[in-house]
Amino acid sequence: MSQTPETRLDPRYSDPEAGPPPWSEVRRLISEAELFWISTVRPDGRPHVTPLPAVWSADTLHFCTGPDERKARNLAENPHVVLTTGTNTWNKGYDVVVEGEAVRVADDARLRELAAAWEAKYGSFWHFEVGDGHFHHGPGRAVVFSVAPRTVFGFGKGEPFSQTRWRFV
Repeated sequence: MSQTPETRLDPRYSDPEAGPPPWSEVRRLISEAELFWISTVRPDGRPHVTPLPAVWSADTLHFCTGPDERKARNLAENPHVVLTTGTNTWNKGYDVVVEGEAVRVADDARLRELAAAWEAKYGSFWHFEVGDGHFHHGPGRAVVFSVAPRTVFGFGKGEPFSQTRWRFV
């Protein structure tokens, strides 16, 4: 993946005075966002959407889930995923949509780095032990996925309204 994405402001959905925000600013918004909505596809083709926390690390978005949860089972069949974050207001804020493929992270050394990132971002409630390619939290365990963005959409709300696409090639 290229770290410098192709950027395109869509004039059909943007005010004439709008310009695309720099990727560094959008990357910061993704990194600081506390809640994301993940969209996966069930084996029968129906969508599944649920909220979850996520961590941005090494230019990749990461999330975890129980291995038997619906999103994990969906990803076993179809790794294509969309994660969204932003505000639920119409006239202010910025919404971000990250499209990519979910890839399982099972290396314990990398998982320890990610566990530390989760706790640094969300506090001690999100403390994970690591072992056997999983996060462990109390009696449960979780699998961790990374999503390297393929395409990211940004939606500026308020004056000026805008729609920008960043494509990683």
